[in-house]
Amino acid sequence: MKAITRIFSGLMMALFVTANASAAENPKVLFKTSKGDITIELFPAKAPKTVANFLGYVRGKHYDGTIFHRVIASFVAQGGGFDKDYQRQPTSAAISIEADNGLSNERGTIAMARTTDPNSATDQFFFNLKFNGMLNHRSKTRQGWGYSVFGKVISGMNIVGRIARVPTGPGGPFSQDVPTEPIILEAASVVGE
Repeated sequence: MKAITRIFSGLMMALFVTANASAAENPKVLFKTSKGDITIELFPAKAPKTVANFLGYVRGKHYDGTIFHRVIASFVAQGGGFDKDYQRQPTSAAISIEADNGLSNERGTIAMARTTDPNSATDQFFFNLKFNGMLNHRSKTRQGWGYSVFGKVISGMNIVGRIARVPTGPGGPFSQDVPTEPIILEAASVVGE
């Protein structure tokens, strides 16, 4: 019985160490915004293409000076594609969708924005402001693909909350949901680089 207990304890410890080592190896990105700092942990094991794409934009300073151009309370805060003058930023090629990775559009997660084409995500992302189950993958059909979650907020969820509560209206080319006071993503960087 003692041997079984030791083996079980050893297995549990190994699982704990492995889980913590895996989490420690996940890249983290710091967003410095006009509302405060947000740190995101990325999940390359679950969404390798999406994480590589996102990190490419971060390392290329693409997000520096962009805005959150779409904020819908109790839904999403979207950004990454427009500067403060609503000029669309140049993008790399679209990536294939990874929404069938087992990750859910839970409150505090970050996912890729896209058009009706599931394989159209480029630079725009959104924070889920609540559990958005209707955005999850259901089937490999145009209507069922969902949206690729690739990370989660690990620090600064209060800042995401501040962004979620800003007044919105028309702005630039958009007829609604644009923060009346620009929310600027001043700088994005990979933590430790």
